[in-house]
This record gives sequence, C-alpha cells and structure tokens, in this order.
Amino acid sequence: MASNYDQDIEWLARMESRFGSDTEIWEVIVKYSGDISRVETALGVEVEVLGEGFAIISLRGYQIPMLYDYREIEYIELPNTLTLTLTQSLSSACISAVQSPEDYNLTGAGVLVGIIDSGIDYTHPDFRNQDGSSRILYIWDQTVEGIPPYGFRQGAEYDNQQLNAALAGTQPYDIVPSADVIGHGTAVAGIAAGNGRASGGREKGAAPEASLIIVKLGYRGFESFARTTEVMRALKYILNKAEGLGMPVAINLSFGTNDGSHDGSTLFETYVNAISGKWKNVIVAATGNEGAAGHHFSGEVGPLQTMDVGFVVAESLNSLYLSFWKNFVDSFTVELILPNGVSTGEIDSSQRYTVKNMGDLSVQIYYEQPTHYNENQEIFFLIRSQESIIPQGLWRLRVTGTEVIDGRFDIWLPTTEEVGADTAFTDPSPDTTLTLPSTVKNVLSVGGYNAAIDTAASFSGRGFTRNNVYVKPDLVAPAVSIISTRAGGGYDSFTGTSMAAPFVTGASALMMQWGIALGNDPFLYGQRVKAYLKKGARRKTNINYPNPIWGYGTLCLKDSMDFLF
Repeated sequence: MASNYDQDIEWLARMESRFGSDTEIWEVIVKYSGDISRVETALGVEVEVLGEGFAIISLRGYQIPMLYDYREIEYIELPNTLTLTLTQSLSSACISAVQSPEDYNLTGAGVLVGIIDSGIDYTHPDFRNQDGSSRILYIWDQTVEGIPPYGFRQGAEYDNQQLNAALAGTQPYDIVPSADVIGHGTAVAGIAAGNGRASGGREKGAAPEASLIIVKLGYRGFESFARTTEVMRALKYILNKAEGLGMPVAINLSFGTNDGSHDGSTLFETYVNAISGKWKNVIVAATGNEGAAGHHFSGEVGPLQTMDVGFVVAESLNSLYLSFWKNFVDSFTVELILPNGVSTGEIDSSQRYTVKNMGDLSVQIYYEQPTHYNENQEIFFLIRSQESIIPQGLWRLRVTGTEVIDGRFDIWLPTTEEVGADTAFTDPSPDTTLTLPSTVKNVLSVGGYNAAIDTAASFSGRGFTRNNVYVKPDLVAPAVSIISTRAGGGYDSFTGTSMAAPFVTGASALMMQWGIALGNDPFLYGQRVKAYLKKGARRKTNINYPNPIWGYGTLCLKDSMDFLF
C-alpha cells in the first residue's frame, strides 16, 4: 500500500492534538489481512491480534505514517473515549416468573455473565456462594500491575482460586488488589447476576447462579476515561474464556461515546459486530443517557443556503469536540464563531486540516475522507485551550451549502459525562442520541424506562441510527431508581440506561441456560435470543413500533420464553 503524504500529515496532526507528542506511545485500531507480524518485526511495535482481521498496534506517533507502506494494513482508526452511562424491576421485566420453581425455574446456572465496566466489589456477599467462595471465575483488572492474561500485555488477571484465597484472609485486597472505586460495575453486576445473599434473597438479580467474568477497564496514554481499544480487548478476553470453558456467555456493556458516525460503520463498531459471531454469546449495550442532554443536532441546507447552529459552552472545559457527519457528495463550508464574535473564517473541503490559533485558544478542523467502511464524511472540530478554559457562552457553527444533493447533516457534542449537562445545542434534536456501541447491528441495544409509572425515561438514548440504517434500541428495560449492590456492601438506588442493560444481560443468560445448558435449544444465542426478546416485548396500543424511544417494546422475559415452546 503506497503511503499517502497528505493523509499521513492529517493523522499525525489529529493524533498529536488529541493525545500528545509524536514520541509518546499511542494506539491505533487496524483492519488487516495476511501476516501482520511482519509489521511488528519491521517497525519494532507492539501488535495485539484481536481476531476477525482486527488488531491494536501500540507505537510512537512518528511511526504512524509508516503503517501505510505495508500491504497487510487495510484501514486504521483512532480509538475513541468511552464514558460510564450512570445517571420492583424484576417483576416489571417478567423475570421473576421465569425464576419461579413453579414455572421455568431458571437461575443462570451453567452460563457465564461477562461484565465490562469499572470493576466489582468481589467481597460483596451477592457475588459469593453459600459457603463463602467466589462466584467470579476471573477478574482482569486492566488498571493494575501484575501478570496479564495470556495473549494480552497489560493489567493483572486473578482466577477463582486466588479470589477464594483473598476472601479467606483478613486483608483480601493484599492478595487481589482489584477494587471498584466508582461502584458502577458492582451495581451493573448485581442487576445481571447478584444472588441477594446480603438481603436474605430479597434483592437478587436476574441470573443469581450464573458464573461471572469481570473486566475492569483501564486506559493507556493520557486520557481519564477508558477507550474503545480497552473494550475490544475485553470482548476478546471474555469470549476466549467462555469458549475455553465451553459455556455460553452474556456480556454487558454500559459504556458509550458520541464520537462516531452513529450508523455502525466505525472500525470499533465493525469489530464488535464481527466478534459477536464468535462462540455462543449475546452482547448487550446500553443506549446511553443522551436523550434529553441536548448533545445532538440535525439540520438540512440547500444550495447557497446558510444555517447557524448554536451551542452553549457552560462548564469549565479546556477541550471540546464536535463530530459533524454529512453525505460526501455534498459540499459545505463551515465557520466557527466564538461568543465574542471572533471567527475562524469559512473553511471548505479543500483545506483538509486547518488550525486557527486565537490567543490561548486553538481550533482544529479536519475534513475526513470516506473509507471503504463508510461513504459519508466527517468534519471533526477540536477546540482546545492551551492554559485556561474555553470561552463560555453562545458559540455558533455556520454551515453553508455550496454544491448540495442531499443537504442533511448531524452533529454530536461529547456525552454528559464528559462535558456536563449545561453544555448543549440551543435547538437540539432528541432522536439519534444513542451512544456507540449500541449502534452496532448485532448488539442487543437497550434503552430505559420508568417501570414504576410505565413511562419513557427522558434521558434514555433514542434511535434510530443515523439515516435510519438500523432500528435501535431493540427494546427497553427498567432504568429508574433500581436497587442493586453497592461497592463497600449493602445496596443503593441507581438510575440510567446502565441499569437497564443488565436486566437484558441477565435475561439472556436465563434463556441460554434453558436452551444450551439444559439442552432444550442448542442454538439459543446471538441473534436468535435478540429475536425472541423483541417478539416477547410488551407493546402499548397507542404507540407505533418499532419506535425510536421504545424500540420493539419493554422487556418481558416470560412472554419471550413462552414463544419458545
């Protein structure tokens, strides 16, 4: 593959502006064919093969252009930041009936539940058996030093024997020093698979006898949040373990990002879609809490028409991005106008990479090119203050159509977890607010609703995907005031689509127990599980389905199971 000088410069500029200097270690996601070890040997870089033709390469920034000289490399993508989506439920989801000995008597026994999140309080009674031993088979903590899992190069892996030794001692964290300091992963795990021991069985989760595999997401480099590369590693790890154990697995993802096309076509999304076909699994993703956040704008311009898109920067932010997506056949100019009226001037597609320095402020604008995965075009804006904060107040993005065939465009700001609730568009569009990777076709995408009053949750990320490529969410589950396990012991109340997704993860585990572990349906995994959950979802008579808020309806596992007979 011949090196493209302009593309190399663009990559270096974008990488350096977002991650650091070209002498520091960065990661890129690559799609490859052939023998990628040739690249590793020739460049002296670190290559982690993820399977399905995907790999993560860790290298110095100045080495990135060199990748284009290897025919094995088909495509390269930057990792994006992922943030946690935390902001009488088993009965509402029709799970209690399926657990009942008088009905299906399902508990999740013989099935794995994989939690990719902020870790777990492994000392909590709800993740221990009656004899005090751990229900967790493996923890991979990507944030600590130790012996990493086979085939990986970071973090530390702890198996069930080590966990039991830790639990038997008086200082468990001296033996297994993996803690959930945020508490998010512990709450998610409790909903999916807690056994309720700390409450005498009253607050148990969906699959209380499932075995657990936990990945505590870490990060490399200079970011404060996990990145898509960590999730890719985690998915490969859990699926490798499940296949080695010969057990089906339901995997929960309650992380999300707004940085992407929102149509399933990024390299990250493509990998998640591809690996969903590995082994016997169901991958469940929360749609995020961006429904009412004001972080999406949808507009349309015609030839020689201009539209001003207003957004307010209200927090003390030192950086901010806008991800602008349009049809590549259209030609637009863009102009960013600061609260004080200072402008970047009009920028068009002939200026592939533009930097405007305004005192302490740097505005960088990238006109990306279509790829063989995505025919659309991204215009990426990165606003950074070198030493202070971004000017607060009303900003305007002026969009002018020059040569227009389609005219539609979408813009996303970062998630609430990154920029707060008060940084938002002045006239936002609530649809297409689901976060990646819930935009992936084969993922089971879950929004949230208030089961107590049977109403939609305003915060829940809404569908469909950009340009209605896929119907998402697939369904919704309880997401408001959910009681679950608390890191440090006991229980607490949690709200957010992060709490909706594990209901579906646990429900999927129960279905796979009935089908695979108990031998009633050996092919009950993947898209087959999704299909039955969508068919059994409960729907209101006054709503048209599929629906961008409700998907195919509310989770009702009992009705889905009844269709299996």
